[in-house]
Amino acid sequence: MQTQLLVAETTETKLAEQRLTLNNISWDTYEKLLASFGEHRAVRFHYDNGVLEFMVPLEAHENPSDLVGLFICTLVVESGMNLKCMASTTLRREQLQKGAEPDKCYYIQNEPLVRGRNVDLETDPPPDLVVEIDITHTDIDKNALYASMGVSELWRFNGSVLTIYHLEQDQYRQVETSPSFPWVAKDVFYHFLAQGKTVGEAQALRELKGWVGQAMASSKE
Repeated sequence: MQTQLLVAETTETKLAEQRLTLNNISWDTYEKLLASFGEHRAVRFHYDNGVLEFMVPLEAHENPSDLVGLFICTLVVESGMNLKCMASTTLRREQLQKGAEPDKCYYIQNEPLVRGRNVDLETDPPPDLVVEIDITHTDIDKNALYASMGVSELWRFNGSVLTIYHLEQDQYRQVETSPSFPWVAKDVFYHFLAQGKTVGEAQALRELKGWVGQAMASSKE
């Protein structure tokens, strides 16, 4: 199996996201902007101690984002686990002066604690797994941002390479396999994306479900 997707730098990848970064923005201004733009908007915000990034995702960003989401949900469902999907829900902690709208975020291990209700990060644990797609450069240190929020696991995908981080003593350590899915090698993810480009995304999803089923059966033998 291939160890990563080889993606040439094309006009398409360069235009995966449109970004604008502003400095010296107060928390109050950040919250007013969130309220003004509303929930149903194309732009996403990341805020870190006065630095505010506006990001508009384009197709070269959204397609891998959705595929990563399908990949994670399939692993969870087909392996008999449970989850609460939060998509790009705004995660904000005024005390930390940090806010984020990740591509995907999930409760897996802590899903029973937030099942069936809205999450309040002031009292609830942070999501167990956050996914960020960054094809182009971002001025926000997302590792530091999510580590400060206490997110246990962070996946970052740049269009070619998936990097997985696990939070240990308030800092992320890069790991080769996901703590949430230790039985899944990265090659399975790369193969799934590659199959989506050759046989189609629906067929790639069917093959992934079959692979998970076989992996679960083998683990019980």
